[in-house]
Amino acid sequence: MTGILLVDKPEGLSSAGAIRALKGRLGGAKVGHLGTLDPFASGLLPLCVGEATKVARYLLLERKEYAGTIRLGIETDTLDRTGETLATADVPDLSPQRLADVARRFIGRQYQVPPMYSALKRDGVPLYKLARRGLEVERAPREIEIRRLELVQRDRERIDFTVECSKGTYVRVLAADLGRALGTVAHLERLRRTAVGDFHVSDAQTPASLATMPILPLVTIRHALAELRAFALTGDALGQLRRGQQGPLRSLPRGEIGEAALVVDDAGAVSALVEAGPDGWRITRMLGSD
Repeated sequence: MTGILLVDKPEGLSSAGAIRALKGRLGGAKVGHLGTLDPFASGLLPLCVGEATKVARYLLLERKEYAGTIRLGIETDTLDRTGETLATADVPDLSPQRLADVARRFIGRQYQVPPMYSALKRDGVPLYKLARRGLEVERAPREIEIRRLELVQRDRERIDFTVECSKGTYVRVLAADLGRALGTVAHLERLRRTAVGDFHVSDAQTPASLATMPILPLVTIRHALAELRAFALTGDALGQLRRGQQGPLRSLPRGEIGEAALVVDDAGAVSALVEAGPDGWRITRMLGSD
């Protein structure tokens, strides 16, 4: 069993819990997620299954999209609804123009300080464990990019948002920063991930639905890496590659240094990934059938 499984994770379930819920359907195949979601959040959780775990670094996953709700007037220690209240503040009157102006200020490349309640580690200890002990340590800012941000006031104390951002962006921090920019405090009340790279939640299924499907709707490696060039080799040539013989690669058209490409069999299934270097192509991953 090999491919990318698009899971629509419900609220209240951890990413690890979603994988455990599907364990019986995955038949013991190796599974790796492409970015976790907090338990309180819902939405797209792409999973690499089987041989697809070998190609995760080649998938274009830089872009993430989210939708959610920011609760104004209340600050929490976790920056989301699961935390304890740290402070409250009045919420000013907000016009659509004011929201649009503030949203524009957050567009572009910028530096963001990761939250204490995160899985980042300090001396091998996750920051969230330190935070639970009441400790706070300095965190180096990280460069992120907000490509699109839209804010719409739902009621006086809530703003609905959609955001397209780079990987590594903490939407909880963005919510708190937006609250300050609007003249109050805030936390993230609801979060749903709608896209990861070219994968969309509209193509995903909940763990409950997947558990009853006779055949899992896996995205093939070939489809997931459709932006890469593909070279077809015969069975004999693929056999040589599997024995570590690089000779068949010398017949392939040259590539730009650092370029990745697929090697496929007669049926179009991905058998290997190769990268171009100064001396031509070299194997980076041999795969079974996808």
